[in-house]
Order: sequence, then structure tokens, then C-alpha cells
Amino acid sequence: MFSIPAHSRLADSTVSHISLKKQLEVGEDLTYVVKYAFLNLGEIRFKIVGKEIIKGNAVFKTVAYIDSYEGLPFVTIHQVYESFIDSSYFPLSFVGTMMDDDTTYTEYSFIGDSVIHVVKGNPNTKQVSVDSLINVNKGFQDGLSILYFARMNTGRDTTLFVPCFVNERQEIATLNIYSDNEEIEIDAVDYGIDCLKLDGSTNFVSVYGFTGEFEGCFSNDKYSIPIVASMNVLIGHVTLELISWNLNDWKPPEYKD
Repeated sequence: MFSIPAHSRLADSTVSHISLKKQLEVGEDLTYVVKYAFLNLGEIRFKIVGKEIIKGNAVFKTVAYIDSYEGLPFVTIHQVYESFIDSSYFPLSFVGTMMDDDTTYTEYSFIGDSVIHVVKGNPNTKQVSVDSLINVNKGFQDGLSILYFARMNTGRDTTLFVPCFVNERQEIATLNIYSDNEEIEIDAVDYGIDCLKLDGSTNFVSVYGFTGEFEGCFSNDKYSIPIVASMNVLIGHVTLELISWNLNDWKPPEYKD
């Protein structure tokens, strides 16, 4: 069973811009290499590990693992992010854990569209450094759930201004979404992939250290799998490229003229 705060947000109605043609599947397991100039810095692994029907709404548990490769001279990152997202692809709760010499966590519980409960602390010592309630007047994305929200909206010509709650601040991410498909090549397959593009910007630092302008290409099919992404992080400009996947019998759709 999921462990979700009792008063977390559960969608009462479908957000109008969610595409009914897209879908998420439990068991999805996607791994990306992170490239910086000519270096491979590490890997990011995204998983959908569970689904439950709560009060008539589907709730997915998503997890992201971020790990730098050993031996890099200028970066060491080991982080885990978890987000429970509802049928409108907004989060019910979020937990980010930064694992280093002083491991810390940050947890957000989204209580309806009116309050966000923030807890921060050290999981090893059980010490809590922050425990507060923040009053809001709308639904927010967290740093992980926005990926799934964006995926489910690909293929439309529109711009969305998405409220995000990051670093205990209320921010806005701009998503520019396009309907024209294009061919993308990656090392993991020997053919061009049929993709849809999305780009945008943020003025805040989110999970993975990601900030500023970004763009991504997603598979032009019902799963809208991220294929490649380009973004700015704290150390500079990086590229994420899909290197392995496990999702039923899915394979990247081939681009055809």
C-alpha cells in the first residue's frame, strides 16, 4: 500500500489540457546517460513503481535516481526523488533525499490546493529542521512530477505556464509544446526515432540542479517517452540521452517520411 498523507490533494476533476491519448504504465524503467561536453557524468533512472485507485483516482508512485559516476574530479551526486501523482498529473506528495556525508531530505505534502506541508530533516539522526505549513491558492507541480505532466501534454501547439513549488518557493515553469514531429537519433537504436518536441524555461533551480532554458524530444506515441533532453544545470549545459528501457514490449517508434 502507498503511504500518502491523509489530506493530500486528490483530483476532483480532470485538468482540461491533459491528453487522453497518453498513458503511464507501472513497471516503466528508463535510464539516461548525462553528458557534459565530452564527458559522461552519470546516469538518471526514472521508474513508475506502483499504482493505486484512491477515491476513484489513479495514483502513481514515481521515483528518480540520480548518480554521478565514480572518480569524477568535480561532481559527486547521489540523490533520490519520489513523487505520488494523481490522475490529473499533479502531485500528492514529494520527497527528495540528498545522500552525502550529511544526508538530508525534503518532503512536501500537497493538502488540496490550499496548503503545502513542508518537512525537512536528517533521516539518520531523525532530526527535523523545518516543519511548516504554507498557504497557497492553486495546485503546484514538484520538481519530478512536472516531467510526467509535460509528457502527457506533448503533441499540442500551445504554451503552458505551470505553477511549481520548488525550494519552498512558488515559481513558474514555461512549457512551449509543438505538434510537428521530427527525427531524432541516439546511440541505443540504429534508426531515426519519431519524436515530438517541447522547450521552455524556468527562473529557479530545481531537482538535478536544473535551471534556465531546456528542451526535450519525446516519442511520438501513447507513452511519450523522453528520448533526449538538453538543459542547464549548476555545472553548465548537459544532455540526457536514453540508453536503456523496460516497458512492456515498447521500443522507440521509427521515423518515416
